[in-house]
Amino acid sequence: WLSLYSCFCYWNKHRSYEWSCRLVTLVHGVIVTCLSGYVALLDGPWPLTHAGSPNTSLQIHVLSLTLGYFIFDLGWCLYFQTEGDLMLFHHMLSICGMIMVLGLGKSATEVNAVVFVSEITNPLLQTRWFLREMGCYHTFLGEVVDFFFVFLFLVLRIGGGAFIMCAMVTSPDPSWLLKAGGLAMYIVSLGFMVEICHFARRKMLKK
Repeated sequence: WLSLYSCFCYWNKHRSYEWSCRLVTLVHGVIVTCLSGYVALLDGPWPLTHAGSPNTSLQIHVLSLTLGYFIFDLGWCLYFQTEGDLMLFHHMLSICGMIMVLGLGKSATEVNAVVFVSEITNPLLQTRWFLREMGCYHTFLGEVVDFFFVFLFLVLRIGGGAFIMCAMVTSPDPSWLLKAGGLAMYIVSLGFMVEICHFARRKMLKK
């Protein structure tokens, strides 16, 4: 991811460093959403019934790819001091959780599902930023992006995340430390939800 970021910086010398970083985030979001979605929905095992099951080879590859990205992005955010405490806490929780799962050799099933419901909104979030930078945010396309971002966040990250959390907490197989981390991650998502609801409310009041 650092190499890809360096390439984007070289190809977009007239753009800001954040532009290149968000391109990396967009690429990661698209790739990992597709891979984690395939693992969770098609390849299996089903995360709501097999929490704590042994890691598969494909799950390991997806989590390793995502872990590398989060390490890169956390370093970038700390260096440029662009994010608040909530986002930094989210990144540190994600890194610790993925390292634990890869080290234990189990529970990648439910963590991969969390990655899917979390990352599916990321490409929309980055598209929103790029539209704003290019002066195209206040258009019909911007409205569509905002709608699907809020909709998918509430339905998948909050709704779907609640089901995954319940499956993880009630299953006897996952580590208690992983359960605690998963609960903390869901609380962070609720914090993001509050911010998104404030944004949606402001946008509706303007209209």
